[in-house]
Amino acid sequence: MSIIDHMLIQPGYAFSGLLVGLAVGLTGVGGGSLMTPILVLFFRLHPTTAVGTDLLFAAATKMVGTTIHSAGKTVDWSIVRRLATGSVPATILCLLAISYFGINSKAVTTAVTTALGVALLLSAVSLLFKEKIVHLIERYYPNFGDGSSAKLTIAVGAVLGVLVSLSSVGAGALGTIALIILYPRLPLVRIVGSDIAHAVPLTLLAGLGHWYLGTINFALLESLLVGSIPGIIVGSYGARYAPDAVLKMLLGTILFLVGLKMLTKS
Repeated sequence: MSIIDHMLIQPGYAFSGLLVGLAVGLTGVGGGSLMTPILVLFFRLHPTTAVGTDLLFAAATKMVGTTIHSAGKTVDWSIVRRLATGSVPATILCLLAISYFGINSKAVTTAVTTALGVALLLSAVSLLFKEKIVHLIERYYPNFGDGSSAKLTIAVGAVLGVLVSLSSVGAGALGTIALIILYPRLPLVRIVGSDIAHAVPLTLLAGLGHWYLGTINFALLESLLVGSIPGIIVGSYGARYAPDAVLKMLLGTILFLVGLKMLTKS
């Protein structure tokens, strides 16, 4: 084992955290969507270890975002409660299933890898074609969500609970576009704030469950956070000057290609 393996902060992981932090700061998307596949494909971590570690990584970063949005009164807590009503039990059931089959079993590894690939593809599509998807639904179903948004929001939460528990992906891009469709009259800033706020209990609960299952690498987690925090700060300032359309097209294409790679790997 080399000297670098004994370092508390490992440069390779910290640099990856920096890159992902930049992506999140620039586009608002890319936390779990980029971090987990990087850990699996480039650092050859076991899928469950990558997912579990990334979940606590996401919980820590989303807490900062929630604090800012809450202070600015841009969180709709009724939407957060509805999402959590679906996501919390779904997350618990998913974690129990992982525990039952065993974290290192072929079935769990395949399920995690497949869920990661599917979630990445869905995130890519929602990122690249968000405006078209929303416009299409508004055109044919102008009152979509009215009168039934509460039940549909709970259902969305349940789907996110399963996807996030298995892949750590979905709470960002998928959650945002679902809320845009369900609450078309709600300002975008409140949708984003509500989605980020819901991601905290979701990723924290799923992360603690993975901790109990023994899939968290805390040395890795520390290195990722050391890199990501300055990355998010720099990216957030850079977002004021960067071309939004180009960045989202680039990120969406990357997610799509990585999603295909994960599906061929499963």
